[in-house]
Amino acid sequence: MTTKFDPGAAAAPGSGIFGLPHNAADAAVVLVPVPFEATCSYGGGTSNGPQAILDASRQVDLFDTETGRPYQAGIHMLPMPQDVLHWNHTARELAEPIIAAGGEVDSDPALLRARDNVNVLCDKMNGYVRTNVRAHLQQGKIVGCVGGDHSISFGSVEAYAEKYPGLGVLHVDAHADLRDAYEGFTWSHASIMRNVVDHLPGVARLVQVGIRDLSEEEHDVAQSSGGRIRLHTDVEMAASLGEGHAWSNLVQRILEPLPQHVYISFDIDGFDPALCPHTGTPVPGGLSWHQALTLIRILARSGRKIVGFDLTEVAPGPQGDEWDANVGARLLYKMVGWALKTR
Repeated sequence: MTTKFDPGAAAAPGSGIFGLPHNAADAAVVLVPVPFEATCSYGGGTSNGPQAILDASRQVDLFDTETGRPYQAGIHMLPMPQDVLHWNHTARELAEPIIAAGGEVDSDPALLRARDNVNVLCDKMNGYVRTNVRAHLQQGKIVGCVGGDHSISFGSVEAYAEKYPGLGVLHVDAHADLRDAYEGFTWSHASIMRNVVDHLPGVARLVQVGIRDLSEEEHDVAQSSGGRIRLHTDVEMAASLGEGHAWSNLVQRILEPLPQHVYISFDIDGFDPALCPHTGTPVPGGLSWHQALTLIRILARSGRKIVGFDLTEVAPGPQGDEWDANVGARLLYKMVGWALKTR
């Protein structure tokens, strides 16, 4: 880092994530932006999330009372990938009539071809994420991915599960994301965790927190997983709190099954919608800001290692409202800070 950098000054025009001057070579943490939302089946805009978070991050104060000075280790976000932006535009156009038909396209050859092409483009996106995460892991970096919809997480979890066999995934979300090829899309945002448990044997345990919208099929998948999936619904957690249990004690029980190496996959709609009103599929309930930070803090202080993370489903408001990105940028800095503290 240049000695001229002042962490208390306003971010310089054109500066990097959090206003920092780092590049990929000198940063301990590399963030991979993935502006992709091809299979979003309700609200949209999450492909604009990485840029919105980058813009909002320049307003984040760099001294953190819990994690100290994460910026000193170096944090860099890679450039917005033009290939991914192109794949997203093409796949989104192909997917729209399929989504409008509720995925019922078996009698329409044109829609069947479109569905297959969407799956191919999603697979390309997975390859982009996997390649970039793997490459930076090999260089000893902590790597985080910034979406985009939740489908962007697969390639990242795949690369981490290769490096850390027996990996645990802490999944914060309103949705279980355990659907099988939702609406016919193999790599749907609603299927991300199903794909993780079905295709990544290196993931030993999936702990889901804040879930409050799931199908019966998803519930059955979790219940029949032999303990590999631990699902904690929002209503169950609220009931425990209502009975007088402390949130910190509940968190310790939630985290207990996780192994030594943990990857955090944080869908912003795991929060109360007041914190993410423009996310694609908001659901009443969810974690407060301080509940989420307590969850991550207790994980970090448990002796486990936060090896990587992703943040998905952040969508700026249609009139340029920056609130969602403001929340997302601050959560991202917290995850960076705690990952560094556990290193």
